Amino acid sequence: MVAKLDRLARSLRDAKDIVDELTAKGVKLSIGGSVHDPNDPVGRLLFNVLAMVAEFESDLIRARTKEGMQVANTKGRLRGKPPKLSPAQQKHLMEVYNAGTHTTAELAELFNVARSTIYRTIQRQHRGNS
Repeated sequence: MVAKLDRLARSLRDAKDIVDELTAKGVKLSIGGSVHDPNDPVGRLLFNVLAMVAEFESDLIRARTKEGMQVANTKGRLRGKPPKLSPAQQKHLMEVYNAGTHTTAELAELFNVARSTIYRTIQRQHRGNS
């Protein structure tokens, strides 16, 4: 079995747990044709170094993403996904919903969206009116 260690675990603790589980199953690490047993000191060192690099890489990605989102937010470009329903459709949805004649499942079918979209629209409208 071949696996990328940076996709295997998100943290050192998680990687250690996975390595312990794989070691119990007799799995060995193969790097460039050289096989390392995680039970010996060199093999354990390699597993730990790779896990630390994977966690470091994950932290860098997270930091860069956060920084990019802050820059986009200050430039006014971070708006998220646009609503599925137009403002007119949202208004009509609220009118039908407030009339109490349809269930959320019926509204979802009527507007050709998922029920989660109906719930989200209702929640946004209630927040906007508060």
